[in-house]
Amino acid sequence: QLQLVESGGGLVQPGGSLRLSCAAPGFTLDYYAIGWFRQAPGKEREGVSCISIGGGSTNYADSVKGRFTISRDNAKNTVYLQMNSLKPEDTAVYYCAADAIWAQVFGGTGRYWGQGTQVTASS
Repeated sequence: QLQLVESGGGLVQPGGSLRLSCAAPGFTLDYYAIGWFRQAPGKEREGVSCISIGGGSTNYADSVKGRFTISRDNAKNTVYLQMNSLKPEDTAVYYCAADAIWAQVFGGTGRYWGQGTQVTASS
């Protein structure tokens, strides 16, 4: 059973940066599309960004375009979400999800999910 582990969350001032990591200890992510999602208190989960199996295709929510970058390092078996120019409205628990089918990840119905990492952008 693939288990995803997110890390890199924390408290940052508005305008600051964080880099989230999504790893699967003991498993390879080479054959999975990966997505990042977030859920703020009282709000529904929303998609942030997705990356295809080979890394050749990426997708971003309009709210994060130009500020966030998704990437994958298959040698390190890790997918990253670089978040720059963070805003208070980016505050949420961030989750990564994996599925062999891009459409499942893109649609928020990926088979595997991590436990989440808290990101707080506040002064």
